[in-house]
Amino acid sequence: MRIVDVCAFYSPQGGGVRTYVEQKLRIGPALGHEIVILAPGDEDAVIERDPGARIVTLKSPRFPLDRKYWYFNEAPRLHAALDALAPDFVEATSPWRSAGLVADWASPTPRSLVMHADPLSAYAYRWLGDVFSRQTIDRQFSMFWQHLRRNSRRYDYVVCANSDLSRRLDEGGVSRTVTIPMGVEANRFSPLHRDPALRARLLADCDLPESAALLLAIGRLAPEKRWPLVIDAVSMASQQSPIGLVMLGEGREQRTILRHIAGNPHVRLYEPERDRAAFARIMASADGLVHGCEAETFCMTAAEARASGVPVIVPDAGGAADHARGGAGRTYAAADVHAAAEAIRSVVRERPRPAATARTMDEHFGDLFAAYEARLRHRRAA
Repeated sequence: MRIVDVCAFYSPQGGGVRTYVEQKLRIGPALGHEIVILAPGDEDAVIERDPGARIVTLKSPRFPLDRKYWYFNEAPRLHAALDALAPDFVEATSPWRSAGLVADWASPTPRSLVMHADPLSAYAYRWLGDVFSRQTIDRQFSMFWQHLRRNSRRYDYVVCANSDLSRRLDEGGVSRTVTIPMGVEANRFSPLHRDPALRARLLADCDLPESAALLLAIGRLAPEKRWPLVIDAVSMASQQSPIGLVMLGEGREQRTILRHIAGNPHVRLYEPERDRAAFARIMASADGLVHGCEAETFCMTAAEARASGVPVIVPDAGGAADHARGGAGRTYAAADVHAAAEAIRSVVRERPRPAATARTMDEHFGDLFAAYEARLRHRRAA
């Protein structure tokens, strides 16, 4: 198949979508498929990758709220690009405007809407959840629900990476939802990468001895990630035993988070580690990974921690919670700093080393593309 991913939020500067795209470009051709990423950018361009993999960009405006990204602003140009690419299957990988643009494309080509974002959890529930019930919030955001329901009827699949999101969408009347969990990069993460000397250096950076616990917090510096809650929870837990927190991330909330750290010598914020081998060593060398976001569609970093034999401390809602199952970590009541602190204390006290288990991205794409092939065969037979 030639699969075209209309990827509105791809940025070469990083992020979870970029990681997903890079693995799709590598794994898709190995499975016998041609992969084309169709993304907005500064100019019209074609970036060839390995045989059977390329990125095509359409000149588009920068996204005003985050200048690392662009957005499709001309439906006719997007539709013309799809006509020229002639895909066997097309994906829209953002639930926002591009979902409607792809749904409007006048072609019988089968298509899927891949939910790389959970906007209601990331924004509406987070902003208003302390005041209103979810049912009330859903009524107030009925236009977005209508947008999802309307578009879902024009897609063959609405693909979710966790069962909680699939359930909520299904209960909200969104048609054709399927759960196809993502996974980690194959043969990358392992407890064998644990490096005591690296762990000691990271704790020293936090002005702590090797006897202290080392926690990681990894991800974009964005409001929905709730990094201030994570910092506060670690500070509360560290009143009973010493804990160093190493944060790896970048984003528009960097100044806010640095102000929240307020010079605490036991908390360090660094840029992301882009060397994947070095990153795998850092992950395996920690005593736990702590996360604050209840709006994750999958939570790649928690999956990578699980594959590294590192316990996770995650909210009990959203995709992150899946990675704590089977004794692989602790969940806490989402958005509750005291519950998070107690979960951290439990992990630091027990220092568990859970078995390293993880689904791989090869398995994810194998299942995803098999679903596409089945739908394509059904369409052709009909």
